[in-house]
Amino acid sequence: MSIFSENMRYLRGQLQTSQQNVADNLKITRGRYVKYEDGSNEPPIDILIMISKFYKISIDFLLTVDLRKYPIDKIVKLADNRIVLPITVDSRGENKIEIIPQKASMGYLSGYSDPGYIESLQSISLPFLRNGKYRAFPTEGDSMPPYNDGTYVVGKYVENIDDLKKGKTYIFITRNEGITYKRFQEMSATTMTVTPDNDFYEPYKIKKSQLLEIWEYACSINTEELGGSPLDMNSIRDMFMNLKKEINELKMKNS
Repeated sequence: MSIFSENMRYLRGQLQTSQQNVADNLKITRGRYVKYEDGSNEPPIDILIMISKFYKISIDFLLTVDLRKYPIDKIVKLADNRIVLPITVDSRGENKIEIIPQKASMGYLSGYSDPGYIESLQSISLPFLRNGKYRAFPTEGDSMPPYNDGTYVVGKYVENIDDLKKGKTYIFITRNEGITYKRFQEMSATTMTVTPDNDFYEPYKIKKSQLLEIWEYACSINTEELGGSPLDMNSIRDMFMNLKKEINELKMKNS
């Protein structure tokens, strides 16, 4: 069975309604509806639109996202019908923060909208980052001191572009530049102006049409040892976990 037919069965089950009732709402016969649900036939565009409206789920979700794995009420939705994975938690109820690998950062541009890709990433959790969706991105270059190569910036997903604050730093995911970490300055109808913290570099404009995602700075961690050699992903994870342990110990001392 296809993802679509499985989603049809799942959504109808969530509504606790019959095939006949759904078919009546779609103005088709029950026999025709059953073929969509068991995967033996695919609906034409007009019926697909009606199904989308009936379940109040976008066509993109219906066709590409296994809603049994990602409950729709927990999925962070984007304006163009893409998604950020649900805010999943670990056994202690703390948010899982996906880590985008340094060497594979450009792969994020092709995988950022694929739940399977995001789910395959290593993740950590930090007890002081609870509300919202967070992700850790690698930085490179020298435009944002002290965040040079080997630093990971943890960002909180920005749902509304109008929520950007002048002078705050953000991770901008764009079609042409990929992952870039800059300070927001101002916005016009079609562009936004960002600036590096290194005075050697000039401010520049990002076209809104090129934007894929925006993540607001939440915290950072340097993953380069004193000798200058980069750490591997296991070491990065250990550093996050040590930080988490130290924070928990401080909380216990203050309680």
